[in-house]
Amino acid sequence: MKMKQSSKSVSKLIVVAIAAFGLVATTTPLANAATKTIVCYKGTTVKKVTAAAPKCPTGYSTKKPAPVKPAPVKSVASTPTKPVANGTAFTGTYKGKIATVWSDSGVTATVTATGTGTVLGMDSLTGLGSSSPSSQCESIAGSGTISGGGNTLKVSFDTASKGCAAESTAPTVVTVTGNAVINGGTGKYAGATGTLKVTGTFAVNATDAGTKESQALSLTLTGSIVTK
Repeated sequence: MKMKQSSKSVSKLIVVAIAAFGLVATTTPLANAATKTIVCYKGTTVKKVTAAAPKCPTGYSTKKPAPVKPAPVKSVASTPTKPVANGTAFTGTYKGKIATVWSDSGVTATVTATGTGTVLGMDSLTGLGSSSPSSQCESIAGSGTISGGGNTLKVSFDTASKGCAAESTAPTVVTVTGNAVINGGTGKYAGATGTLKVTGTFAVNATDAGTKESQALSLTLTGSIVTK
């Protein structure tokens, strides 16, 4: 026998249906609105903006800046050492001391002097010499080194070089003339050649065997240097 559903039961069903619909409505997510992401640039700064209608902040642009090329590095070439030109002029006056030692057979001498003039940075002169005088003018044999600035010249008297005394006996003044032949060197003057004319003077107070003395010396050298 079919029973008639009461209005109260119907009301309950409607309430349950509405509640069920409401539950579904609150637990079912709404479809997300369509979004878009853009990349914005400002110099080396990069920002991403995501929105329905994204826009770059003020000062930014969607245009990617061109990469900055580094400035080329200029190489600094070292300044090469200039070779000494063949026939380089040399003129200097060297002043210092000559220390002499006399014996029965002759005299030996040691020279130290400092030069001025066009000496190409080589302002120091040292040398050794000897002579066996039997007259007022006699040959001089000797060799020396002109140095400075890490460079040297090796020189030696040629066979025409001589020392001539103003008087036949001491005390007297000896005048030196001749040529200093360049026979090598070091630094910029390795293998150098050339000839330097030499003139100079020094005093002699005594010539007895065993006499030792130190006197002022002045030598002037003039000529040219030839390098390989």
